Order: sequence, then C-alpha cells, then structure tokens
Amino acid sequence: MLVNTKQPETSGTQSDADTQSGLGRAVLSLSGISKEFPGVKALNNVSLNLYAGQVTALIGENGAGKSTIVKILTGIYQPNGGTISVNGAEINFPNAHAASAAGVTAIHQETVLFDDLTVAENIFIGHAPRGRFGLIDTVRMRADAEALLTRVGADISPTARLRDLGIANKHLVAISRALSIDAQVVVMDEPTAALSHKEIGELYALVERLKAEGKAILFISHKFDEVFRIADRYTVFRDGEMAGEGIMQDVKEDDLIQMMVGRTVDQIFPKIDVELGETVLTVAGYSHPTEFEDIGFSLKKGEILGFYGLVGAGRSEFMQSLFGITKPSKGAMRIDGEIAIVRSPAEAIEKGLVYVPEDRGKQGAVIGLPIFQNITLPSLDKTSRKGFLQLAEEFKLAREYTERLDLRAAALDQDIGNLSGGNQQKVVIAKWLATQPRVIILDEPTKGIDIGSKAAVHEFMGELASNGLAVIMVSSELPEILGMADRVIVMREGRLAGEFDRDTMSAEALVRAAAGIGEVAA
Repeated sequence: MLVNTKQPETSGTQSDADTQSGLGRAVLSLSGISKEFPGVKALNNVSLNLYAGQVTALIGENGAGKSTIVKILTGIYQPNGGTISVNGAEINFPNAHAASAAGVTAIHQETVLFDDLTVAENIFIGHAPRGRFGLIDTVRMRADAEALLTRVGADISPTARLRDLGIANKHLVAISRALSIDAQVVVMDEPTAALSHKEIGELYALVERLKAEGKAILFISHKFDEVFRIADRYTVFRDGEMAGEGIMQDVKEDDLIQMMVGRTVDQIFPKIDVELGETVLTVAGYSHPTEFEDIGFSLKKGEILGFYGLVGAGRSEFMQSLFGITKPSKGAMRIDGEIAIVRSPAEAIEKGLVYVPEDRGKQGAVIGLPIFQNITLPSLDKTSRKGFLQLAEEFKLAREYTERLDLRAAALDQDIGNLSGGNQQKVVIAKWLATQPRVIILDEPTKGIDIGSKAAVHEFMGELASNGLAVIMVSSELPEILGMADRVIVMREGRLAGEFDRDTMSAEALVRAAAGIGEVAA
C-alpha cells in the first residue's frame, strides 16, 4: 500500500539542481537515502534525481551501492533514512507492488521469465486483464501483448512459448513486461550484458523511443561507450556514497574514472613483500565456446596474482574451468612443469589446485553441517581408516586449520550456518588448505564480509604467499586488488585486456583496461 505524506519543500538541493539544469522538477527523487545491513553500511546519504524524457546513467564500480539503490527504487529494500518523492509528492515503497503501482519498473540483467508459459502470459503474469467472473481475458491479453511487442520493435508471436526464443527476444519480452504497467520510471540494470552488437543498437533505438514518450530512465552500465552514447545525465556512487553528478556533455571519461576510484589503500590491506620462487602454474590458450577465449598466464611460488574485471568479464567462469567444474574447448595447463589434465574438481585437488568460490553459501559451505565436517570433506582419506571416519582425526585436522585462521566460533561442532560471513569464509578457506595445495584460487574472498574480517582474510592471504603457496585472487574491489596483488591480469568480455605489475598498476589503468577505454599497455 502506498503512503502519501507531505509535499516537499520547493527549496533545497534538488530544486537548485533542477533550476540550474533547466529540467524542472524530477519525476522521481531520492534524497538522503541510507541503507544498513548487519556490519555493512551499503548506502550513506545518497541522492538521485530522474527526469521525464531523460536518461540518467548510474556509474560505480562493483560494490558501490548501485544494486542496493535499485532495490530501494523497486520496493525490495526499504531505506533506513531519507525520502522518496514521485512527481513532487513524498511517498513510501513498502514492497515491490507499491513501487510498481507508483509507476516504477525495472529491467534487470538477469530477468526472471517462465519457459513453459507463452510470451503473452510472461508479459502479463500477475496483472493479466480479466473479463466476466474474474477470468483471464485471453484474447485481450494476446492483443495487448502484441501491441507492446510492436512498441519495442519485437517480431515475436504473443502465443509463442518462451523456451523457443533466443536470449535477445527473451530480453524484449522482459522489456515488454516492464512496460505493461505503463511506468513513468524505467530502470535498466546492465541491459546489454547478454546482447549482440546488432541487438545493442536496437536497444538504443528503444531507449530513444521511451525518451520520446516522456519516460524517466535510469541506465546502469559499466561500459563507458554506452554511457556516453545514451545518457543525458550521470550520477556516480563510490563506497555507498555520492561521488558526483551532472550533465554528460560536461564530463570526460577521466573525470568519471576519478570519481569512481578516488580513494587510497590503507591498513586494511597488509601486503607482505615475498621473494617469489619458481613457476608453479602455467596456462596457455584456455578457451571456452561462450565464456572466455585464449587465456594464458604463469604463476610463481609466493605470488598473489590478481584477476580484475567488470560484470560479465568471464573471470569466475575461467577459474571454474581450471578447477574442472566446466571443460575448456582447448588449452593446456602445467603444474610444476608437468602437463595437468583436469576433468573434475577431484582431479584438480589431487594435482594441488583448489578453488574457493564466490558464493560460499551455495558452493563453498554445506549449511547444516558442523564446522569440522565442512573442513574435512575434501580430506576424508586423511581422517578415515579402512573406510571408517575417525572423529578424533576430523577434530584434529579441523582444529589445526581453524587455529591458523583465528576462527571465532563457540565449538567446532557448531553449525556453519550460525557463523558470521567472515568466519564462514575462514572455514571454506580452511577446508581447502587442509588438502595442502600448491595453488589456491580465491574468488571474491572478502565479498559480503565486514571490514575487520576483510583485514583478517587479507593478512592470512599474505601469510599463505609468504609460506610458498601460489595465490590467484579474483576481485571486483580495486583497493583489494591494488593492496594485495603482486601482479594483475585484467579481463574484458572473456579476453585478456591487460597485465600490470606493481610499478604499472593504478586504479585508473585497471578501470580503463576493464572498460575498454583507450590503449592500455600491458
């Protein structure tokens, strides 16, 4: 249910900005928005104004708060502070239905559609037109769906099953569904991530049509060429705070990059200088039909090699291929100079290569099992005799590695699901260290954990390297990459985009390589 309150004051930041820009009052305005989660302040006093017939680009690196503001806009999250106004009237979005009723809709990068339903059913699910006795009016629904599809330039039958459509057409169905509520505000979250060059051009044309209809559009993209082509205005978030806003024609790429990354590396990243040893891992020509192509690098004993890239760069998919989760179409890997054929995670572990996944809750930890069993799962041969598990051996192994990681838990038989995010991450790392690997891949090792736990993970990462372990760190956080890596490889759209050592790496250089801006010297 929508809750209308008072009319906003005509003076203040929004009014001043509107007057200067000549755009009048914003269709939707967020002012002083803050959002906190346990241990994390995701947004702190941010503002955002969206105008009729205008595209506002929301820019920021991963973790800047973009997704959080979208969820507040669409009623999924409620802010801890600040105000939301639609057409000048202050309003609340207690749920997604309230946001939709106020004319706010979102087209997400990963749309939720239903393969077994028709195109028309997907477009009008939850708000289908109804006739007598409250029954769905199928004829009208199909006609309305056809009109929406024509409006977005889609040559799709409303009676087609969604499963028979390609990715681009599914995306057009999602856009049609978003427009079916006659929205005033359209949020496009990385809308071109899965589209071809031709399809991206068609999306641009659609955006222009929506602008002509007077829609206020929030366009989120990490691709600077898209932002400069499609946006009228920009807002930059950094670390959950406002870093800048203004008119696109008044800003340059360098200005936006500086707003995105203008921060220093501090004591959260206790880098230990380690003398590097011999080459442990060599990868050449690794390719996958859809995810990455011709990836090659080497990794030395004691080295922390960072992999940086933006959404869709293919980093995690590449790491999962090294670990045997998916198969490459071609390429070779050597560990300690010997060819390593890895067809499964078990074979990777046997050869001394382990992988700590980004999603520890679903892929790294087994929620419901105690700490000690999570740690000993890959090492059952060490804790069993004649096929029978030895409880004392399991506790001994788990205790050794949890003490090394300074795990904070009441007992080793505590359910891992009751631990904090940082301590869960320590358990997952301990699980793989217990296998005594030669190479450890850490995929977003500090994602979703508090500052104190981040510092602990970083400190231990340095200790691993100083003890001779070869470390690959996949991270979307520039300070983490700059603070911990000896060398950085940047990926963009499944390919290598640049390689930097500690003398040449900088926030600006990495962002340029990741976003494909200008020439980047490796």
